[in-house]
Amino acid sequence: NKSPKLAEQLRQLQGGRNVLRAAIHKYHVVERSKFARLRAVWRSFKGLFTEGSTRVVLPSPLEEVNAVSGGTNARPTPPLAADQDPYQRWLETHSPSEIDFDAMRKAARRLARPPLISVIMPVYDAPEQYLRAAIDSVRDQVYPHWELCIADDNSSNGRLREVLAAYAAKDLRIKVVYRQENGHISRASNSALALATGEFVGFLDHDDVLTRDALYEVAMVADRHPDTDMVYSDEDKIHHDGRLSDPFFKPDWCPDSFLSRMYTCHFGVYRRSLVEAVGRLRPDFDGSQDYDLVLRLTEHTTRIHHISKVLYHWRAHSVSTAHGTSAKPYSGVAAERALNDALIRRGEAGVASSLPDCPGTYVVRYQIKLPDLVSVIVPTRDHGEDVDRCLTSIFAKTTYENFEVLLLDNGTTDPESLATFEKWASKDARVRVVRYDEPFNFSRINNYAVAQSCGSYLLFLNNDTEVITSDWMEAMVEYAQRSSIGAVGALLLYPDGSIQHAGVVTGIGGVAGHSHKRFPGDAFGYFSTLRAINNYSAVTGACMMVRRSVFEEVGGFDETLAVAFNDVDFCLKLQAAGYRNVYLPHAKLYHYESRNRGHETTPEKQERFGRETRTMIERWKTNVEPDPCYSPNLTLEHENFAIRLQ
Repeated sequence: NKSPKLAEQLRQLQGGRNVLRAAIHKYHVVERSKFARLRAVWRSFKGLFTEGSTRVVLPSPLEEVNAVSGGTNARPTPPLAADQDPYQRWLETHSPSEIDFDAMRKAARRLARPPLISVIMPVYDAPEQYLRAAIDSVRDQVYPHWELCIADDNSSNGRLREVLAAYAAKDLRIKVVYRQENGHISRASNSALALATGEFVGFLDHDDVLTRDALYEVAMVADRHPDTDMVYSDEDKIHHDGRLSDPFFKPDWCPDSFLSRMYTCHFGVYRRSLVEAVGRLRPDFDGSQDYDLVLRLTEHTTRIHHISKVLYHWRAHSVSTAHGTSAKPYSGVAAERALNDALIRRGEAGVASSLPDCPGTYVVRYQIKLPDLVSVIVPTRDHGEDVDRCLTSIFAKTTYENFEVLLLDNGTTDPESLATFEKWASKDARVRVVRYDEPFNFSRINNYAVAQSCGSYLLFLNNDTEVITSDWMEAMVEYAQRSSIGAVGALLLYPDGSIQHAGVVTGIGGVAGHSHKRFPGDAFGYFSTLRAINNYSAVTGACMMVRRSVFEEVGGFDETLAVAFNDVDFCLKLQAAGYRNVYLPHAKLYHYESRNRGHETTPEKQERFGRETRTMIERWKTNVEPDPCYSPNLTLEHENFAIRLQ
């Protein structure tokens, strides 16, 4: 019973504490930024004298630009001291204060039509302290319009019945049903669903915890978008001591990413009428019942919203899948069955299979309907050795048979290179050398090549690539043939086996950067991102396939972007036209990082790069518009999916 004056003083104190936290955080950011600059300058100086150095890093935000595959402005990643936990620092500046919660309560009261949200909780032999924490997290919500629907699945621990009965007596918004036999999670959840009367239903495990603003954030989305059918949020893990870790900052709705892993997961909230319409949860898919449910739901709606905030704490203990998928090994089998069932329902001939060394991740391989001609377009000037290695790998390893190679010779003068081109043209009728003696313009060269080609599929390929996986072209055709897909990209590795390209993220460095660049080639990446098929806003033109019809629909490459970002611009045009771009981890090539056109070291080249950078920012607002296939909570300074702290 605090006095109003004391309450106001406490609020001011809390506000001052938040300001202090923000100031400390900004101090750390500035310090790291200074260090990053000094480190970049030192590396640049050192690189001048290092034997075998392939590039000089200028002490500037502008990185060198690959003449064919776009470029990046990302800075080197500064080291992090061992005693610094980025997520704890993130929580300090992003966790709502009591003042924020008060504002949320007031906003909720102003809603003209506040939706009732039914929280569904199946319970079976939950540790009592965790069960109480889960229930209390619902009762502590700042949004008041909820009901908690609990189904006890005939727990062997009789004490839990007493706990549930006490909560139901204490709060009329809590409803409990006691099942007479153990039916496992889907049947128990369906029993809880039978109690629900809310417009929306959200699923909460009996040992997990909602943040206090979870239902408020969902209600605000429903208020802003009354036709919403599905909402999901970011999540983290909570340990026995209350410590929070491992935040999963997710992308917006990406259908192909979802077919590779159940990334929406917690906190998932769905329109109850749609859940009922698709038949609720199916017991045959226990262990991945939520994956199966969302696969079915999203076949009936695209009205899906992502809340880029952590609203759910997933309990990490020895029998929880948050601790590791080995706790419930049957979940992977159920997920694989759910995916294959979805492919059958959708009429897409394909097979989903799990990755044995990456639990919870799946690969869908589609049947190729028509093995139409693929036109492989390889621009070059000189560099006969690179071209020879590239074509040798294509013809020696590629198992897809219906392709042609157009070697676009952009002003070659080297006799040995010309002899190499002629050798290939004479050796195989599928190789054609097309002369294009005009000043270098990547976009114009490739647009010209397309006009000379015959294929239904266009495969743009750097001359300094080398095929690794024999079915790379089949894999790309499998996805390029789908009507929903725009550009298809591959996994490109540096000669040392580290990652050169695994999808492009817009906004990094102001325009775009490569996902997980320089990570080990066998790394899992951020929440298995590297091993999963993923939608990205863009993929690199160093190895990119697209249907000819789609290429022509969006007008091909923009010829005002002569060197940098033309591939990113092209992919963004595809995305704006309603197509999805996709990265395939199982289509692998080496990329020797084009040396054809040199580095951005002259004033003329730097001026051109600056002009093309401004074009991208003005056209696509890459410096302010968040990438829908990436999280606004992840860094835009580096390419490593680190937490964004500034």
